[in-house]
Amino acid sequence: MNDVTPDQIAHHYAAAMDSVNLINGGQPDYMDGDEWADCLERNREHLRIMLAKNWWTNEDLTPLRSALGL
Repeated sequence: MNDVTPDQIAHHYAAAMDSVNLINGGQPDYMDGDEWADCLERNREHLRIMLAKNWWTNEDLTPLRSALGL
């Protein structure tokens, strides 16, 4: 993704914040421990991938790092 538009960046940021909110929200009642562990790992991986991108502009990436314990 060399030519990422501002709209695309906004979409990626919103999706990353969805992962942050899910991680910070805690385990839902409908998930058992294994499902929650899998969900957490998928969302953490998503945040690691997003933090590695070099096309961020002025977005606050602190919540993404915090959700990963960085």
